[in-house]
Amino acid sequence: MLYRGQRRAEKVISMLLQFVSEKGRLFFLPLCFLLTASIPAHEYHVSVTHMQYNPAEKLIEVSIRIFTDDLERALSENNGKRRFVIGNNDQNNSFIESYIRKNFVFFDSGKKNVPVHFLGKEQEEDATWIYMEIPYSASLTACSLQNSTLMDTFADQVNMTNVKYGNEKRTYLFKKGQPIHIL
Repeated sequence: MLYRGQRRAEKVISMLLQFVSEKGRLFFLPLCFLLTASIPAHEYHVSVTHMQYNPAEKLIEVSIRIFTDDLERALSENNGKRRFVIGNNDQNNSFIESYIRKNFVFFDSGKKNVPVHFLGKEQEEDATWIYMEIPYSASLTACSLQNSTLMDTFADQVNMTNVKYGNEKRTYLFKKGQPIHIL
């Protein structure tokens, strides 16, 4: 599987090949292969989540930024190896919603699962933003959050979660072995 960085490099190389003579291609092609093969995919697996309480609406607004190729791989592994390509359409929203609901779970102070409402997603160059809301009007004290997104696919996955409630802002790091935090 080619990663986005490799695809970009291959496009540049094919453009350069158009300008190189036939003799020059004999030397240029092996160099291109070595350059393309040595381009690593991003070497870390991280997502960033922002959670902010909206007192006027009595809900928690959630946005998650995930590398698109990582999300595509996780969806494939969780859906019988079916190939996923995420774009700016609603084609895969039901799969994304199902996956996120399984891995992003908010519990109230009584340890009861609070429903998360999936609003949609948005594409950036190499990332997908996922938007959700959690209807909630009580204090976040003693609430907990499970953010195990992508941990079933990548052993080194880290999910950094910023929680803003009133004037208070806290950051939590979720990783394998520690997928749940008390807020």
